Amino acid sequence: MFSCFKVDKLAMLPTVRSIAIALLVSAVPTLAQFPAEPVGLKVLESRFGDGVKITYKENSLCETTPGVKSYSGHVYLPPGTADLGQGQDYPINSFFWFFEAREDPTNAPLTIWLNGGPGSSSMYGILEENGPCYANPDSNSTRPAEWSWNRASNMLYFDQPVQVGFSYDTLQNITRDLVTGEVTLLNETTPVPEQNTTLLTGTFPSREANNTAFGSVNGAVAAWEFAQAWFQEFPHYLPNDTRISLAAQSYGGRYGPAMMSFWEEQNQRIENGTLGEEGYIMHLDTLLLISGCVDRYVQYPYYPQQAFRGNGYGLETVNETTYNAMVESVPECLERIQNCRGAAAQDDPENLGIDAVVNEICEDAETYCRANIVSPYNQYAGRDYYDISTPSPPPFPPPFHEGYLNREWVQAELGVPLNWTGNSPQASAAYRDIGDYPRDNWLDDLGFLLDNGIKVSLVYGDLDFACPWGGGDAVAKAINWTGSAGYASAQYAEIQTNDSYVGGLVRQYGNLSYIRTYQAGHAIPAYQPETAFKIFSRALFNLDIATGTESTAGTEESSTYMSTGRPDPDVQFDAFTSERLTYCYTWDLSSCTEDYVDAVLDGSAEICQYLVVDANTTQLFPEVIAQCRAGSGGNATVPGGNSSSTLPEFEGTAAKIGAGSWTLWSGLVMLVVASLVF
Repeated sequence: MFSCFKVDKLAMLPTVRSIAIALLVSAVPTLAQFPAEPVGLKVLESRFGDGVKITYKENSLCETTPGVKSYSGHVYLPPGTADLGQGQDYPINSFFWFFEAREDPTNAPLTIWLNGGPGSSSMYGILEENGPCYANPDSNSTRPAEWSWNRASNMLYFDQPVQVGFSYDTLQNITRDLVTGEVTLLNETTPVPEQNTTLLTGTFPSREANNTAFGSVNGAVAAWEFAQAWFQEFPHYLPNDTRISLAAQSYGGRYGPAMMSFWEEQNQRIENGTLGEEGYIMHLDTLLLISGCVDRYVQYPYYPQQAFRGNGYGLETVNETTYNAMVESVPECLERIQNCRGAAAQDDPENLGIDAVVNEICEDAETYCRANIVSPYNQYAGRDYYDISTPSPPPFPPPFHEGYLNREWVQAELGVPLNWTGNSPQASAAYRDIGDYPRDNWLDDLGFLLDNGIKVSLVYGDLDFACPWGGGDAVAKAINWTGSAGYASAQYAEIQTNDSYVGGLVRQYGNLSYIRTYQAGHAIPAYQPETAFKIFSRALFNLDIATGTESTAGTEESSTYMSTGRPDPDVQFDAFTSERLTYCYTWDLSSCTEDYVDAVLDGSAEICQYLVVDANTTQLFPEVIAQCRAGSGGNATVPGGNSSSTLPEFEGTAAKIGAGSWTLWSGLVMLVVASLVF
């Protein structure tokens, strides 16, 4: 999962003050109390009569290429549909946003995109990374993205597990008192109290801790049921090219292997008649893991070197004493991970989270490892968790999608009945509470996929601390498959992004590739959009990642492709610090200094489109600030006006916090749980 939030808050419980800040600045003046009931939705009842249904609508958001369509909606799975280990006694309404390929969508493959978390919305991917558009600084419009991945593939973005993003179990209206922190659930007969600056309202999922998937394996089952419904029932996906790929980021290092391997096992059950029900065979093609944290035992030893000199840039983000302490903690960390895996092998071999003792052992292992190997960087480096070259607070990638997705007119166009939750505390806790992180089998899953002809690409940014590139290299080497010996003989080749730019290094043998992407943080497509797209498209169309000119599709007449070049990926660059102007965006308080947070709280901050106005924002976003100060009001509510690269009229004027009626939006959950993102 990717988000802009800082993870150095991981172990912190939100204080009353921080909750008040989060809620206050996430409020939007003069909007409706709750999202309006969606209109214009089409409803498809499953032809299999199992209670599954799809509701959707065509929308004009984000993708503006003439003739290219996009659709958003929900797949409804009734209780009991996705039972495995943990029973599913709640409904699942999974949100999707589908974009046709920009060229010849009927003959293009399809790729599913997932952000990580666990519990982070895939809308980050659309509006920050590889979707057809980026959100503008006004948080009220978008501009086209040149290197959108739907240049090469139909794209299906999917919010999972349930209670993430626009996905929900049941809808719940709530109020929250900012003074006491008390949350009150509103039923149909409860009158909505009068709102003020300390009493706010909003619509969210149930917030029930047990109403979500527990761990990656259970999540894979729910995702399978979603895919079965969508691919068999959705009427606007009728391809000639039936290949399906999955791209997953960050915690997707677990999501991806768990899902893809389960889907392939289900395919085989359908083919041999052992599934016991009619099913749709998903023609699985490629698994791309972007900045994937796959295997803790393999990857944890590489965090200290990413913090100190071994990152490819010679950066010393912590001092040598701290580095040595991190290194010295690795053996104990690995021993605890082994204990977790031994206990799971005996009492919970399927990693379903069904044994409380195993869950506790595994959760404790992760807690120790994070506290002693990861947290020292967060505590002492003074740099972004997702980009070691950037001082905190980070100004990149821009977080403007957070305000955009909570505009009333955007939600109406998407056809959603609830506020957007960027990161779900319920989903995150469900994964963490069973110790999903340090468990194993993900490497076995990757080997299984490769041995069944499914391509695997592991893509890492060399500035990322969340999932360091050295650990990714080690993961690729640790996969046990029939091509292991050949992969060990392959070398690291330069990636020719274009005629003038080398975008990184790749080691590739047959269907397995590992990539170190130069000068990229965690959200690789945001940092290096062209390189990320070239890697993606070359992998999909069986071309070598290095040049895109050689076929990697093995045949009886040709030998398996193998990259050649240098013997190791340790190319060294001069140390540097990213010099970007910082700014405070009130939907993402991790972007704000303490002084700005205090100014927001005491009402002295000038706020324009969620930006705290100062010299930096005036320099970076002059049109936005100028229009606010000129008082050009009006709420942009006309669909189609959102995609202009010039900024439309703005809602309200530059204002100071403290007056008026407020509505609680997704910041209720999103900002308070900023610490959940990994």
